[in-house]
Amino acid sequence: MSTGLTVRTEGAVRWLVLDRPEVGNSVTRAMQRDLIDQLTSASSDPQVRSVVFTAAGERHFCTGPNLRDPNMRPSQDRAAGDAARILRTGSQAVVAALLDCEKPVICALNGTAAGVGASMVLACDLVIAVRSAALIELFVRRGLAPDGGAAYLLTRKVPFNVAKQLILFGEQLSAVDAHRVGLVNELVADREQLDALAGDWAQRLADGPTRALAAAKMMLNQALDVDRATAFGTEALLVEQVAGTDDVAEGVAAFTEKRDPLFKGR
Repeated sequence: MSTGLTVRTEGAVRWLVLDRPEVGNSVTRAMQRDLIDQLTSASSDPQVRSVVFTAAGERHFCTGPNLRDPNMRPSQDRAAGDAARILRTGSQAVVAALLDCEKPVICALNGTAAGVGASMVLACDLVIAVRSAALIELFVRRGLAPDGGAAYLLTRKVPFNVAKQLILFGEQLSAVDAHRVGLVNELVADREQLDALAGDWAQRLADGPTRALAAAKMMLNQALDVDRATAFGTEALLVEQVAGTDDVAEGVAAFTEKRDPLFKGR
């Protein structure tokens, strides 16, 4: 049975596509579990060296949870801890899987991303967006506290007062403005250009030194959360691990032989 997540592999690039455009690509619990499993699989599969995360259609990337799915909302009995459990094992787990995936994850933002949809975008390593796309931290519009890591992610990507403005007002942020404040890396005109550039960037990453990229991602993700001594300790350990890889030997050989390196991801 389909979960609403379409998966395809092109060479060493794994494409993960939210494929429920008729309902705004809203996520169900089954889709969340599938997405977490696919990101975990991409991390451990040596044949996968980069990931593109996108959605079907041209209007919505993800409008948040599908509340018609009973597994996405607290029970009518309002049992203590119910909402927290759903959040921990759902939206927070998806965001953590994107952040922790050992392969670089590119978001190809095709349309509006609202609520946890926006959090999933912000959890990706690089974001390419069509100009018509938008991000909306809409929690306050529904009387909700921000969830899915929204506050954690925004305060690490934009100035503090900008993060507060986006969350406290729940205003829509256009892709153009998201690019201006640094939430989007690149803008394109339409879906065709979006898929083409995402594929190009993903291939460039897939051709890179996969273990070194994984180490760099881990260091960057930890940089704002730890003190200098911890950051330097992690750096030393990861440098030691990467130093013994075949790709380092290839990089040194390519330099001495004055040619482009041919990395194998190991």
